[in-house]
Amino acid sequence: MDSSELIQRIDAILPQTQCTRCGYDACLPYAQAIALDNEAINRCPPGGPEGIQALAQLTQQPIQDLDPECGSFTQPTVAIIDEAHCIGCTLCIQACPVDAIIGANKLMHTVITDRCTGCDLCVAPCPVDCIHMVPTERVWDSTRAQQARAHFQQRQQRLQQKHGETIQVAAKVLANKPKISPLAESESYKKATLADVLAKARARRQSS
Repeated sequence: MDSSELIQRIDAILPQTQCTRCGYDACLPYAQAIALDNEAINRCPPGGPEGIQALAQLTQQPIQDLDPECGSFTQPTVAIIDEAHCIGCTLCIQACPVDAIIGANKLMHTVITDRCTGCDLCVAPCPVDCIHMVPTERVWDSTRAQQARAHFQQRQQRLQQKHGETIQVAAKVLANKPKISPLAESESYKKATLADVLAKARARRQSS
């Protein structure tokens, strides 16, 4: 088996959540690292024990426990936005690797749950903590993984065409990057704007 085929077969085993918990930008770079750089096969929490077993069988390596630095095995989750407190900042939309969040600037956002991979990359950027990961009973099977891979690839193609960005972690926040004025680039302007938005969000929470 040549390296190209091995990469494809490893990538087919990975769950395609694109969560980056393995330490790589997405599932494919992790597959490449396993095939080409002898990276450990135990760095994918969403893949579960079954994923490690499948990788071990394919690569002829011993089965290993999940690397604790990458997190722990959990049941599938989906992102939920508390729409009453969403300020429409678009940061979650920009962070989502599979375009599972829709909305517009200063308007409420919502999650397309059937498209969400549970990666939780949208949680940290939210300035008002209105995004939560909730358990789901759905089974993350090969069909969902293939769909997630296709959505991720479509997004990356758009990033490349629209912004000339390469497939890196930084590129994940540029899917809807607008053209902005020099004023908006200044640190003082950004801090003042964020402070104003957060103050309004806190006031809305207190009154609800």
